[in-house]
Amino acid sequence: MEMKIRVDGVDHKVQAQLLKGTMWVHLNGRTFTIDTAAGKKGRKKGGASGSSDQIVSPMPGKVTKILVSPGASIQAGQSVLVMEAMKMEYTLKADIAGVIDSIQCTVGEQVALGKLLVKIQPEKA
Repeated sequence: MEMKIRVDGVDHKVQAQLLKGTMWVHLNGRTFTIDTAAGKKGRKKGGASGSSDQIVSPMPGKVTKILVSPGASIQAGQSVLVMEAMKMEYTLKADIAGVIDSIQCTVGEQVALGKLLVKIQPEKA
């Protein structure tokens, strides 16, 4: 849905989705979350979301590139996949270092908000 919000006195049109009690708001390439049950606000970096060992879709969209393969070692902050949503391109990055355990999507696939895309096996300390 399209919404109008005011930030520092400036009105913005934004895209938003409500999923399982969380409102996902996309503004200028950044994704914000609001827990509607508690009114708690948060922000997700670079479109990544979910727990640190999972990369989930921060919005409905189309997977355009998968930059890793199962079994590949990755570093925290490394780009994992690219998706298009709301006429923008989002690069999703790993929150942690580890090994790609599984990829749960394919290039060209339309994915729903919150879909698990990539699972990472954390690097052992």
